[in-house]
Amino acid sequence: MHMVHEMQRLRAEHVALTTLSGFLLDLVAAPRPPRPTELAAVRGMLRDTLVRHLKCEDWALYPRLKTSGDPELAKLARDFVGEMGHVADAFAAYDARWTAERAAADWPGFCDETRAVLGAVGARIAREDRELYPAADALALRRRHAARARERKAAAVRAAG
Repeated sequence: MHMVHEMQRLRAEHVALTTLSGFLLDLVAAPRPPRPTELAAVRGMLRDTLVRHLKCEDWALYPRLKTSGDPELAKLARDFVGEMGHVADAFAAYDARWTAERAAADWPGFCDETRAVLGAVGARIAREDRELYPAADALALRRRHAARARERKAAAVRAAG
């Protein structure tokens, strides 16, 4: 997949994660737990989207940025990789700790921890949108321009024959 398409997909996943986080925050704003199936559905969609998003970043985005040839971009990618593990680990621990039964038994505790973990995820999304993704877009644009220049040069060579 081309980097431009990957960036579009990552941005769409940010929108989905923000929307799903909002749904979950609406649920935890209630004084009592919702139906277990409702809570499980929102949590499952959030978890699946987050895992898919992190895998795409880990397997496609960060390696490209680290090997971009731009030392500042490579450092930015390394910094984000180092920091992201903490958010991913915190979410995984939260998700494992709060079974449906435990959430129902300690609804206020579940609500507090949900707000905290979603705050960390939201802050991460905002920082990626502000710092990381514009840098990745610039790299994609440079690569696209370089590829077009190579194509023009090859076409000129063929035409000169």
